[in-house]
Amino acid sequence: MIELLISIIIGATLVGIGVHFIPVGGAPAALSTTAGIPTGAPMITIGMGITGILAATSVITQAEVTIILAGALGSMIMMSVTMLFSNMIHIYGVGVPPASANFEKDPITGFTQEEYVSPGTTGHGIPTISFISGLIGSLFGGIGGSLAFWAIFNEIQSKHTLELVVSGSISAILAIMIFFIIAVVASYNIGGTIQGFYDKKFRLKIIPGTISCFIASVMLAIIYVVILGGI
Repeated sequence: MIELLISIIIGATLVGIGVHFIPVGGAPAALSTTAGIPTGAPMITIGMGITGILAATSVITQAEVTIILAGALGSMIMMSVTMLFSNMIHIYGVGVPPASANFEKDPITGFTQEEYVSPGTTGHGIPTISFISGLIGSLFGGIGGSLAFWAIFNEIQSKHTLELVVSGSISAILAIMIFFIIAVVASYNIGGTIQGFYDKKFRLKIIPGTISCFIASVMLAIIYVVILGGI
């Protein structure tokens, strides 16, 4: 039970930290008036979580490290594909290049941002630095979700002689629920749009966000220990 408790706390906290790295623009990004993925933080985080957990379940009989890495890669692939197609829509559909008004030059490419930002906006699309930030966020989220999934699966397997499919399904559902809750906590802390770890807002939000997600993770871990202890 101690292992389950610690794993869920660490895993859920990593998910919360990861959310802050993901460039999210919400409705403003959908209108190309800010940089980021045009959806809310909970939606993209849950999608990332489901993909990562499904990837983890595909190697459920393998070692712990393999399960966690599979989940991380699954989440990163989902995030990279989402950001790539978001940029394609912005560039070829809307006709605007990825750019941000939050910094003068993209730290990765060195491209000047100001000349590409439309007047009256804070940018559009997903600049290279934001893309990298999204991959980092999905890496944290994938590792955290897979760690929680592995711990839940082990706990169920140690107490019951259920079929692998049944144990895996129950574990996956419980692990995905962690994403639902933590994503909302992190989203409220972010309070709107964020363009990745290079955003000034990130520096202000990451510490209180980590603390909030940690507290929520402790409560979640206790609830899960009670639930799994009674199964």
